[in-house]
Amino acid sequence: MITSRTRRCALTRAVGLCGVLALAAGACGGGGAPAPAQQASPGPQVQVLNAQGAPVFQVDAFWPKPLPNKWSMQQIVDIYVDRDDHVWIINRPVDARPDEVGAGGTPPRTDCCVVSPVIVHFDPEGNVVNAWGGPDHHPGWPGRLQTIGVDRDKNVYVSGTMPGDSIVKFSSDGKFLWDFGHRGPKVPGNQVKMNNQQTDIVPPGIGAFDFDEDAREIYIADGFLNKRVLVYDMDTGAFKRGWGGHGMPLSEITNEPTPPYEWTGAPPPDQADFAPALHCVHVSTDKHVYVCERGMNRVQEFTTDGKWVKDFHVRPETPARGAGCGGIWHATAPPCGTVYNLALSRDPEQKYVFVADGTNNRVWIFDRQSGKGLGSFGGNGRYAGQLHWIDAIKVDSKGNIYTGEVEDGKRVQKFVPVMAPAR
Repeated sequence: MITSRTRRCALTRAVGLCGVLALAAGACGGGGAPAPAQQASPGPQVQVLNAQGAPVFQVDAFWPKPLPNKWSMQQIVDIYVDRDDHVWIINRPVDARPDEVGAGGTPPRTDCCVVSPVIVHFDPEGNVVNAWGGPDHHPGWPGRLQTIGVDRDKNVYVSGTMPGDSIVKFSSDGKFLWDFGHRGPKVPGNQVKMNNQQTDIVPPGIGAFDFDEDAREIYIADGFLNKRVLVYDMDTGAFKRGWGGHGMPLSEITNEPTPPYEWTGAPPPDQADFAPALHCVHVSTDKHVYVCERGMNRVQEFTTDGKWVKDFHVRPETPARGAGCGGIWHATAPPCGTVYNLALSRDPEQKYVFVADGTNNRVWIFDRQSGKGLGSFGGNGRYAGQLHWIDAIKVDSKGNIYTGEVEDGKRVQKFVPVMAPAR
């Protein structure tokens, strides 16, 4: 059990107060009230770190505010924080259950709720600013939404993972602006064949993307069926370059399915190719590219021209793929893989990598330069601060972390830095 005295001691140790100030020593030993001077003027604050150097967070259980208009919170499959620290979510309603949207009938069956628009925009305080989007919003609207991005001009990009889906660009209020194209045919998913060499179309849809606005480039993790990263011009959609696992040229990527493996408690066997699913791609401010390789329980880091830098292994002993792995709503098999998404801290050096692990339901914290694991928070459950099927994660300029949960987690949570006086 963690007592208030233990917490005070941990916070004090983290900022180096114990053993320096008699007041702090008293707080660690006896749990007495802080001195009046501390109460009156806390002074400069720093974020508390754990013994391994990881920043410490606590949940803000009252963020966001309740949705208006009897809207229901559904699967939060992705989140984006824009330049003004406004938060944008994909509130994917495709798996809404009847007991969650009973007020949408004629007459209403229950008092609450109804399906909300799919794109919901919050201000930093958690108020809904605007909401729009859905299957009838535009002819190119993705069939199964997966990723959202917001550029410096507050334009909104969304993509999906059904054959025929692409990336579509809208204004902040939902006006259609541009279609990335490169669509494959709209056919059943089992009719799409792997082809890692063609670059004119992306037949399985586009599961994950990010952009480098300085270079005007879009990065696509084409890894729900294929095994590659592709880079296109952000304005024209023209193909520029691509690579496979550990920087493999596109021409060398195999077009055979990644084999399952028998999980025995050991990491999956290594392989040269990426192992689907590639669940995210993100570009750092110093122009490194991070790819979520869920099928191998790792993150691969590259330069922007595809040169491999290093791997981050995230709980590699967790089952990663193959027999016994279930998807959303699977009745008997749990999920597999540990790297569902990641976010980079917003300090100038982007010191930390925060990895969303939807199988262990934790956020793992890594040192970005060394790749060393420093700690985690979360844990499976539905109480505030716990996580169930975490699938999305983003960080704002103040260091707050936002997470999104799918399956029947269906919520956004905000984790704020734990602060203590700087001494």
